[in-house]
Amino acid sequence: MPYIILFILIAIVVLMGVFAVSIYNKLVKLRERVRNAFAQIDVQLERRHDLIPNLVETVKGYMSHERETLEAVVAARAAATQARIEVKGDPENLEAMQKMASSEGELGGALSRLMAVSEAYPDLKANQNMAQLTEELTTTENKIAFSRQNYNDQVSAYQTQKTTFPSVIFANMAGFKDSAYLDLEEKAHKRENINVSFDDRDNPFPPQQGGLRD
Repeated sequence: MPYIILFILIAIVVLMGVFAVSIYNKLVKLRERVRNAFAQIDVQLERRHDLIPNLVETVKGYMSHERETLEAVVAARAAATQARIEVKGDPENLEAMQKMASSEGELGGALSRLMAVSEAYPDLKANQNMAQLTEELTTTENKIAFSRQNYNDQVSAYQTQKTTFPSVIFANMAGFKDSAYLDLEEKAHKRENINVSFDDRDNPFPPQQGGLRD
């Protein structure tokens, strides 16, 4: 009889161990899906940032009276690039992810305003380079939107699993952290006016440098 009880106890412990390993592996799998999904967003955001210098270089010759709009795009790109670097590819870095989302939202808004203003310049719209850049930027924005949706879906699956009993017990014990949802829309808020000087000394795109360069 004691041997039967001992056998039952051992069987229970083994089953619990197998169950715990199964939950752990599932959490790891879901977390990796989140990280992979974020990597896809990161690729598209980098592509967006790379397109902007050529876009600014192309439009500045036609939009000489829109320096504020151009400077806003340049400043937003710089902030977004820095914020993306600070994330270091880690969607569990919640503070950095929030900063990146806000910066990318600002950049998206600045780009939208630039494209809206460019509609008033027929010669610019007819420029072949501008047409190509617009097409590439539109494609990139669509890929960003698709990648973001996929990423948020993966985060939702991971967070649900991580906070559901009994997974929540193992998740806390094993140190599984929350991953941030990502909203890249521009937040409506009051902004300070940007003072722009047309003096060559304050020109953010001096001719000898050929515009904005990385």
